[in-house]
Amino acid sequence: MGVISEQIIDLKGLKLHIIPTEKYKTNTIVFKMKAPLDKEDVTKRALLANVLQSSSKTYPSTTLLRSYLDELYGATFYIDLAKKGDYHIISFTIEMANEKFLSHAEPLLQKAFAFLAEVITNPNADNSSFEQNTIENEKRSLKQRIQSVYDDKMKYSSFRLIQEMCKGEPYELYVHGIAEDVDSITGASLYEYYREAIDADELDLFVVGDVQSTEVENAVSGMFQFAERTAKKAARSAVSSISEEKEVIDKQDVKQGKLNIGFRTNVYYGDDDYYALQVFNGIYGGFSHSKLFINVREKASLAYYAASRLESHKGLMLVMSGIDNKNYEQAVNIIKEQMKAMTAGDFTDNEIQQTKAVIKNQLLETIDTSRGVVEILYHNIVSGAQISLDDWLGEMEKVTKEDIVKVAEKIQLDTIYFLTEGRQ
Repeated sequence: MGVISEQIIDLKGLKLHIIPTEKYKTNTIVFKMKAPLDKEDVTKRALLANVLQSSSKTYPSTTLLRSYLDELYGATFYIDLAKKGDYHIISFTIEMANEKFLSHAEPLLQKAFAFLAEVITNPNADNSSFEQNTIENEKRSLKQRIQSVYDDKMKYSSFRLIQEMCKGEPYELYVHGIAEDVDSITGASLYEYYREAIDADELDLFVVGDVQSTEVENAVSGMFQFAERTAKKAARSAVSSISEEKEVIDKQDVKQGKLNIGFRTNVYYGDDDYYALQVFNGIYGGFSHSKLFINVREKASLAYYAASRLESHKGLMLVMSGIDNKNYEQAVNIIKEQMKAMTAGDFTDNEIQQTKAVIKNQLLETIDTSRGVVEILYHNIVSGAQISLDDWLGEMEKVTKEDIVKVAEKIQLDTIYFLTEGRQ
């Protein structure tokens, strides 16, 4: 198992992560901005990411910006917004051909750094205000993006579970912001927020590919200059012990019921029993050989789908299933029974080994892509832990049945959310 070799260079206000590898034909650059989730800023932040990627001072329209990318041998450039624990993260990613494979030499990597620096540090703004047309276009798009969660019932039920389960915690906020807050944002108020984010966010720049470290460091330190800062930490939301589970039933015009259940695992990325939690989730609902899949979907034929996933920076495990509306009680009971079975140690060594093998394959598949490498490394920045991939795999291999039962005993059912047919 090859170690991911990462060189971290602390440039003023920015951490540079260089991951030299000959594995890929492309080079990938990812610029990440991290700040605590906050109701006041979440919508501005979502809008800002889209405004920055649509144009800049040198490329004042999306058409100009995109045609320049075509000149870079069809480089791709996109943004992504994510929640990890109580943090809101903006990622700018540019992927381009490695110039070594081009028929004539072209300083593509240098040009890509220059392009990214342009987009992030030289926005399409005048007199401390973003250009009006860009703002209006992106506000319209953002409203559509927020609305789209209401149109996709699978996403909507996941979103509503989090809203109900994490009421009063920053994590309840939707990654794309709040529809009602979009209209009040102006070019000037967004620019003011942009300046705050550039000065206060935790900034990380990842470079993955067949690159020379000195060349990368020289280019980045010359083109990206930021003020020093102490990154703001999100306070981990204190969760009072759960005396009784919440049940929330929404009614809409849906043919298939959506049953989503939220558990508090009380285990976070980097904790000693985090590895046992990963194996637990794999046996419980993470994979096609898991208890939820076999017992809820296959044996009882109650669900169109049934699976669980972890939000490991937030200490949550979320169960998602699609069921016939009439099967609600029975499905909830079987899902609870599978949790009791896990706590009672009712699973075999074969299930443990199979789950470990699938987790290992998943991780190896993840690092088959440069973006996957960045995501694996970024877990350490969010959690403040330092776990290498080899440590991760080694610790997981050591997990015993007793460890899994111990972690199962910590898990508490918090909220049952059901979206069913009918009128509110």
